[in-house]
Amino acid sequence: MTTRVAIQGVCDPRFQGVKEAFAQNFADHGEAGAAVAVVVGGRTVVDLWGGHADAALSRPWQQDTIVNVFSTTKGMTAICAHRLTDEGLLDIDAPVAKYWPEFAQAGKEELPVRYLLSHRAGLPAVRAMLPPGSAYDWERMTSVLAAEEPWWEPGSKHGYHALTFGYLVGEVVRRISGQSLGTYFRKEIAEPLGLDFHIGLSEQNDARVAEMLPMPLPEPGEDNLIAKAFSDPQSMTFKAFANPPDLMVPATVNSRQWRAAEMPAANGHSDARSLARIYGALAQGGELDGFAVLSLDEIERARVEQSYGDDAVLLGLPSRFGLGFMLDLPEHKIVPQGDMFGHPGAGGSIGFADPESGIGFGYVMNKMIVPPDYFVDPRWRGLIDATYAAL
Repeated sequence: MTTRVAIQGVCDPRFQGVKEAFAQNFADHGEAGAAVAVVVGGRTVVDLWGGHADAALSRPWQQDTIVNVFSTTKGMTAICAHRLTDEGLLDIDAPVAKYWPEFAQAGKEELPVRYLLSHRAGLPAVRAMLPPGSAYDWERMTSVLAAEEPWWEPGSKHGYHALTFGYLVGEVVRRISGQSLGTYFRKEIAEPLGLDFHIGLSEQNDARVAEMLPMPLPEPGEDNLIAKAFSDPQSMTFKAFANPPDLMVPATVNSRQWRAAEMPAANGHSDARSLARIYGALAQGGELDGFAVLSLDEIERARVEQSYGDDAVLLGLPSRFGLGFMLDLPEHKIVPQGDMFGHPGAGGSIGFADPESGIGFGYVMNKMIVPPDYFVDPRWRGLIDATYAAL
């Protein structure tokens, strides 16, 4: 017998279908705890949460619960870079070495910032296996990446920089602003816009962080994308996700060390309303409640396709990127109409903007799953379709 989960929060009557789809996710997809929020035309029309924030199902998901959103963090990192571009402090077509002189090693002297943002730099992984804990050491990670030789000729193809994206773009932001990526994001964007989104989480927030319930690792002999990715420890794909090696230990993401570090590609902690709010700003010209995140021109530039096709890291699966943002795949559409830009995260979280419809969307959860088709999480489908049906 399925116990009906109490859904809390607010929902404009016009968007009742979103609330119904959210409740259905608990019944149909075994949702543990989650939240969804939608901003349309600058107004919050959905802000819902429900379920539990722990594996034991003993701690209710609250209004102020936040959770690790993995690669959904990349969208915030991209926004930081674009804000510097808006201010005339960053030229994305200039060599990375203009801002980060140590980067001019191993044939990377002319590699432009644009390639970092579009996953074309050829630096998705570090070849030499790093000791456990290296991901938390900013200086170590940026030093090894500065010295690393690209895995392919930069610009010749693209491949998902799952972890390194954050250090690469984050170090450019740090060199220009004089602040770490997490600090810059907090001071320049999160606090002025009222976001509960953290890249580098203080211990005082631990009590309201939901426990991540990791997806199971593949069984020996199992034939799926994850199993293939981890079949060859010497491969680029393996090292992109499992170097340093402790990144694949399930308990890692619930540790204080993980939460405290600034890993701008992977360890942001947020609620759904913060994602909907910042993408809601980008969906209506870059401004919300009197605060300008980005100019309209910069938003339009950020969402222009830079990379599309077989992904060199994801074993040939297709991917499509603008400048730091993931774009909708024509063959695996996330939104039923228009064209979104934003970023999903491993296991299920997502935030995106759709300027044509004026939508900012955010969804977070603590039960990680691998979508059957690897592209669109089945929990998104009902939520997003119901959102568009209400327009």
